Amino acid sequence: MERLKIAIFCWENLYGDRVGGLSNAATYLAQSLAKDHEVHFFTRGDDDFEMNGVYYHVYRPHGNNIVEYCSDLSRGLVNRFYQYDEPGFDVLHFHDWHVTEALHLLQHRPTVFSFHSTEYGRNGNIHGDWWEYHEICSKEWYAGLIARRCIMVSWTLRNEVLDLYKTDPGKIHVIPNGVVKEQFDVSIDPGSIKAQYGLHYMTPLITYVGRMAYQKGPDILVDAIPLIREKHWNTAFILAGGGGMRDWLIEKTRGWPVQLLGFISDSEYVRLLQASDIVVIPSRNEPFGIILLEAWSANRPVVVSRVGGLAENVEHGVNGLVVDTTPEGIAWGVNYYLDNQHDRIKFSRSGYNQIDRRFFWDSIKDQVIYVYKEAMH
Repeated sequence: MERLKIAIFCWENLYGDRVGGLSNAATYLAQSLAKDHEVHFFTRGDDDFEMNGVYYHVYRPHGNNIVEYCSDLSRGLVNRFYQYDEPGFDVLHFHDWHVTEALHLLQHRPTVFSFHSTEYGRNGNIHGDWWEYHEICSKEWYAGLIARRCIMVSWTLRNEVLDLYKTDPGKIHVIPNGVVKEQFDVSIDPGSIKAQYGLHYMTPLITYVGRMAYQKGPDILVDAIPLIREKHWNTAFILAGGGGMRDWLIEKTRGWPVQLLGFISDSEYVRLLQASDIVVIPSRNEPFGIILLEAWSANRPVVVSRVGGLAENVEHGVNGLVVDTTPEGIAWGVNYYLDNQHDRIKFSRSGYNQIDRRFFWDSIKDQVIYVYKEAMH
């Protein structure tokens, strides 16, 4: 196999500045590529480092708003790029709109741009009327225009990008994200974890993990809680993650059997998944949904909304439940599992088995290398 020199541009990574699932996707792809290739990762940070075969080169940006901040980031990362461009990089891979200006400055090179979502989707399928929204959308459009090849994490996202930005469909490839199953497939006593949250070991625990944002739909799960407790009075709920809706949800659920933990560490996340009886993903828009793979890796049953990559990857009644993006739909899915323990176990195992078939990084890496070769030639 030809050994490539690869540059990856992304504003977040697992070992430094992290915001969401993008850090997982970009970092694990880089580590998988580094098994066979030389990989340099250009990102935010204060000190360069090497981790799992990947060389991280960082720049600390500044700006009065997110658009200025990412413009400064792009220029700073391009300067860092040229410090390592001898011998020259074979291919350059850019992740999401934050590094579009870096793509612009380096568009004469073999380039690949990955869409992990769109600004339209992040706003819950609502066209915004504020200036940052339009600036970010224009950067997404421009990235799709000038990159030699584009990668989408789901067919739904591909269709969304085609509809919004009219990107050339001939240069688009659909490649899913992956997961490191071993991180979540661990042996932990669920009862002991529940006890740490003040719960009896027999209490059915329903879990949501993600940003407290309109796109992710935590309010839909909260609105479903009374409908769930009508049938199953002893259920408890934990919602983990930070975001703008959190304070409002805390006030709304005051006095309910609900804990809103805020941001949690990776180790606590794994423990929480192992303690969960059901994982709910109630997103209004979800291009992929990495938590789905993480819940499957932990052998947990999932209730997901009928949107995006969730509906693509979950086969209803086989490896999970796909429901309407409403409180009634979420409540139906949770209540079904609580009434049907056999299906809860069966669907969990089916989801767990999906990981090795479709979502392991070595297979995804090979698909990405194919796209790199197209961009190079």
